[in-house]
Amino acid sequence: MYEDLAVKKSSIPGAGKGLFIKRDVKKGERIVEYLGEIISWKECDIRAERDEGGYVFYVSRNKCIDAFNTPEELARFANDAKGLTKIAGITNNCKYEIYKKSGWIAATKNIKAGSEIFVSYGAEYWRDIRYNIKLEQERQKAAKKKK
Repeated sequence: MYEDLAVKKSSIPGAGKGLFIKRDVKKGERIVEYLGEIISWKECDIRAERDEGGYVFYVSRNKCIDAFNTPEELARFANDAKGLTKIAGITNNCKYEIYKKSGWIAATKNIKAGSEIFVSYGAEYWRDIRYNIKLEQERQKAAKKKK
């Protein structure tokens, strides 16, 4: 399955690595299964508190797929084109879907070989990221005042 995929520098500035497809993909095609450790949503919350989150695919309350500790599982490298800032010409071309109780990334449009795979993380994810950035900025500002 992974012979059709490559991980390399994302076309989104500052995003790090991205997931790329080496062949043409038709709309509706499942591209890659989202694999990792199977945990509960309760365990996801515990890990998030330890800052060990960001790679979770929610299937059900009792089945979440956590790819945090499995960098060999390539689906975790798919980025969200919406991100913190919008980049002209870059839009999501895939979606997360549940198929037979498993997590997948599926094409929402035809995708040309060599393209980066982009999938929406959801508004809640980006709201939380913005909130965490704000908290970190406030922490840094308070630390400077103490000096």
